[in-house]
Amino acid sequence: MKGLFITFEGADGSGKSTQLRFLAEYLEERGVSVVRTREPGGCLVAEKIRELLLSKDSEMDGVTEALLYAAARAAHVRQVIRPALDAGRVVLCDRFIHSSLAYQGYGRGLGTDLVWQINKPAIDGCMPDVTVFINVPPERAFERMNENKVHDRLESEDLSFHQRVFDGFTQLSKGEGIISIDARGTKFETREIILQKLMPYFVSAGIL
Repeated sequence: MKGLFITFEGADGSGKSTQLRFLAEYLEERGVSVVRTREPGGCLVAEKIRELLLSKDSEMDGVTEALLYAAARAAHVRQVIRPALDAGRVVLCDRFIHSSLAYQGYGRGLGTDLVWQINKPAIDGCMPDVTVFINVPPERAFERMNENKVHDRLESEDLSFHQRVFDGFTQLSKGEGIISIDARGTKFETREIILQKLMPYFVSAGIL
């Protein structure tokens, strides 16, 4: 049985990581084999690249940034995601290709065509079955972020950058395979909305 690949996307502070955890716990409680992972990261090479990408000491242009994300993704797909899917597991990933399209394509102004071309060999056809976009505007997402948190290089960008990223996510969410979740309610209300939206995918895949 082929597994199911679900990615979570959204602005920094949108609550996507919390919602991924909620979903993982829900599935695991029902005996489903789940792999929780993240981007950039998920395997040793990708985690090393993550440190470089998110360090405030790292100065780089948008093309360099996009290439590094793609390199991390290539290792992640081959070492973690595809093997788990081939084993029939559910893979829940915190960010994937749509983050690159939004952050580098829109945020850095590279355009989605270039970002797709950079990432095509990295993904190697391993696309999500469904993507959950946690729809929270950046100004509200900033409020949700812990004020005492030490922000990484991307989180430290100004609001105009994050607005471009959010606008990118909004445009991308109109495409196929992306579910836009209105997350204005509590995190528990959002959890129930996500479960309701994803249930047909679980049933179709014979997971629940």
